[in-house]
Amino acid sequence: MKKRTIKKVAVIGSGIMGSGIACHFANIGVEVLLLDIIPNQLTEKEEANGLTLTDKQVRNRIVNTSLQDTLKSKPSPIYHQKFANRITTGNLEDDIHKVKDVDWIIEVVVERLDIKKQVFDNLEKHRTPGTLITSNTSGIPIKFMTEGRSEDFQQHFCGTHFFNPPRYLKLFEIIPGPKTKQEVLDFLNNYGEKFLGKTAVIAKDTPAFIGNRIGIFSIMSLFHTVKEMDLTIEEVDKLTGPVIGRQKSATFRTVDVVGLDTLVHVANGLYENVPNDEQHELFKLPDFIQTMMDNKWLGSKTGQGFYKKVKNTDGQSEIKSLDLNTLAYRDRKSANFATLELTKSIDDVVKRFPVLIKGKDKAGEFYRKNFAALFAYVSHRIPEISNDLYKIDDAMQAGFGWEHGPFQIWDAIGLQEGLKLIEEQGYKVADWVTEMQNNNVKHFYTIKEGNTYYYNISEKKYIKIPGQDAFIILDNIRETNTVFKNTGVAVQDIGDGILNLEFRSKMNSIGSDVLVGINKAIDIAEKNYQGLVVSNNGKNFSVGANIGMIFMLAAEQEYDELNIAVKYFQDTMMRMRYSSIPTIAAPHNMTLGGGCELSLHADKVVAHAETYIGLVEFGVGVIPGGGGSKEMTLRASDSFHAGDVEINKLRDNFLSIGMAKVSTSAYEAYDTGILQKGKDIVVVNKNRQLAIAKKHALLMAENGYTQPVKRSDIKVLGKQALGAFYVGTDQMFAGKYISEHDKKIANKLAYVMAGGDLSENTYVNEQYLLDLEREAFLSLTTERKTLERLQHMLKKGKPLRN
Repeated sequence: MKKRTIKKVAVIGSGIMGSGIACHFANIGVEVLLLDIIPNQLTEKEEANGLTLTDKQVRNRIVNTSLQDTLKSKPSPIYHQKFANRITTGNLEDDIHKVKDVDWIIEVVVERLDIKKQVFDNLEKHRTPGTLITSNTSGIPIKFMTEGRSEDFQQHFCGTHFFNPPRYLKLFEIIPGPKTKQEVLDFLNNYGEKFLGKTAVIAKDTPAFIGNRIGIFSIMSLFHTVKEMDLTIEEVDKLTGPVIGRQKSATFRTVDVVGLDTLVHVANGLYENVPNDEQHELFKLPDFIQTMMDNKWLGSKTGQGFYKKVKNTDGQSEIKSLDLNTLAYRDRKSANFATLELTKSIDDVVKRFPVLIKGKDKAGEFYRKNFAALFAYVSHRIPEISNDLYKIDDAMQAGFGWEHGPFQIWDAIGLQEGLKLIEEQGYKVADWVTEMQNNNVKHFYTIKEGNTYYYNISEKKYIKIPGQDAFIILDNIRETNTVFKNTGVAVQDIGDGILNLEFRSKMNSIGSDVLVGINKAIDIAEKNYQGLVVSNNGKNFSVGANIGMIFMLAAEQEYDELNIAVKYFQDTMMRMRYSSIPTIAAPHNMTLGGGCELSLHADKVVAHAETYIGLVEFGVGVIPGGGGSKEMTLRASDSFHAGDVEINKLRDNFLSIGMAKVSTSAYEAYDTGILQKGKDIVVVNKNRQLAIAKKHALLMAENGYTQPVKRSDIKVLGKQALGAFYVGTDQMFAGKYISEHDKKIANKLAYVMAGGDLSENTYVNEQYLLDLEREAFLSLTTERKTLERLQHMLKKGKPLRN
């Protein structure tokens, strides 16, 4: 089999989905040709400018406008705006011939079979034999698309269903056609996982494939349950959000964001195309959904859906909710359930499910109905939509953001308990589950030697889920491989002489227990191991220092104790930097404040592409006090070259902290100086991150890692920098861009990063800067306005401007 590489792709269709897919290929360094139709008439502006339909800018107007609109959207579809230069635009008349030079053609046009067939007719005239060609259809059967196509076309054709937005949703469904070569499927499966950073799932060519078949069933089931149980939309969103490991937007807010019409389109397609589905009638739209469709209440795109933003009498924006009985908008109501209160102390979502189904209130009844319907439904979809149950769980986690898939939830509740729920709610389970129970098999999954095995229905035994050899799964090794733990961390032996340090505190905040854990992990690693990785499975790597502790000590004026705590934080970061073994930080998602400082002090950062990292301490009224201010000063000094205007380099780092800049991807963190080119790396697949971080720790150790020598060559600019920064903060305050307290914090930071009011440029050591940093930090905690900011963050979870 010849080696296949992807250097250039063509994306046909530049709508939201097509442009999003183009951006994600650009994200990973692939050259993209994005094509769309030409306009059939001029705009008023084009006419006024004397343009004609033959002008290139007119002919490419649709594709260029679509791409630019997508690039402006938030959250951004692209890791860095300069990556958009990898995308070339064109139209399907002038530029279609260019597809002969690409390695993969992806069709993303409107969901109509006749139009797709026309596009394929045109593409086949120009496509080079052997080139991959796929459709991003969300439901049209693949077998219909290949009718009349050449043998080579059919052998290299299949469905590749990205979920929207392609950068953020990880599901990548691969749907073979009748003649798709196995090597094509194998290649796409590997490429999707390794290069695109996706959870690749090979699905059967059944209506809506895997993700949407189960996801739309789940939502439609909820729509019917809402009316049956007379629940409000606030109650359903409370019950189906973070408490069960789903997104904050839960059910109805998510539908508003996605668009009710999108959901209805798939539901209608299922109603028409799965007549033998035992839950066929569930895909029929309830009356209230039909009314919303008729009224064009489609969600965010039409300004109202299940929620509606309005201006009140004071001119302030507020959110109204739809009353599903009257279909009128009303004030939002709070939703509270006794059953949910019972789960507040259970941090691990999977341990909540047994508690939720035992609830004696409406919430307990809801979960019993909901899970019984879901469990029964997924049992009947095997082998219809997939032969393997783990693929259904993968699809729901990666495509719909569920923390746990249906079979994982069922395992958490217990096989027997799940069967009891199904029977009590009047559903029937598939025969294979009953057979599994009769054979005394009690779980859908089991863990052996750090790997996950699933129950294979046809072979009637557990089989290892493929692809795990490239991953290290902390959940699978935590019990057997933990060498140290306290309330804040767990330290695991991940093999080959490398340890992993996992934060386990609330929101992975860094308090005294975590700092003790970091020091202990370094002690153990220096004594018996070759290296240390800091990585975890939390939603966020770390939200920073435990500001509750800082607020308490500051409010009680325990400044000596606070000084000791800050010094301990600084000393711990310096141990990360100057240990005798290599240290690797593997951040992902929110990596703020202290989490960022830890990354700054590791020997190397192996960041997930979706890392939002920055020093945000200004928001709570202080400067970075765990070595962050020192480190950004040191990095500025290291960047000074002969002939540079040195103060400009320092100013860049000063502004990164002063403006509390947070990167919107790991690639942007190179711009802010948090990540360093040539040293730190970015990984697109989160599942591979820990294994790659381990490889780098091992490589550094085996190449003869030498404990670094402490720095005493940091050039600080003294009064020269201090004067310039003070003038800048005065101007910002005078222009009302910052408050008086902002100015005070900025001036404290300026003093630290200038190295104090030294009369001339001077070389200093790190401890000198750390002492200045700690002194400035402590002085700010004596300020009333800093206490107000700390308290506001603790209460509201967002910064206060005072």
